[in-house]
Amino acid sequence: MPETTPRQEPGRVGLVLVSHSRQVAEATARLARDLVGAGDPAPVAPAGGVEDGGVGTSAALVRRAVAAVDEGAGVVVLCDMGSAVLTVKALLAETGPEALPAGVRIADAPFVEGAVAALVTASAGAGMDLVLSATDDARTFRKL
Repeated sequence: MPETTPRQEPGRVGLVLVSHSRQVAEATARLARDLVGAGDPAPVAPAGGVEDGGVGTSAALVRRAVAAVDEGAGVVVLCDMGSAVLTVKALLAETGPEALPAGVRIADAPFVEGAVAALVTASAGAGMDLVLSATDDARTFRKL
């Protein structure tokens, strides 16, 4: 009888936080992990600033962050503003070896609230649709 390799199930949805500031991306990732509470949070990676530590966005940092959190169930990307969104959209439009995996999606959500909602939901084992729905809820949540 031939030996079979067990099929590996995908892990959890990963999260990438793209900010113009390394400190903002790192602090938001830390806050979201802390708010998950006890247990094992889903993978989250900051992609803030540019390679030399300055303010801006970096396609290379986004690519590395996506690769670091991709467990095969998709990756949700939250962007802080303007050129962060444009950087990720440009990466999503690429083809070939530099292209992001097919399961990467941008969430239309506020950066901090969306990050917390996405990470809490992904950490509970929810799939891509539910994680994106949670970020949408964070976008529409009224404070008054």
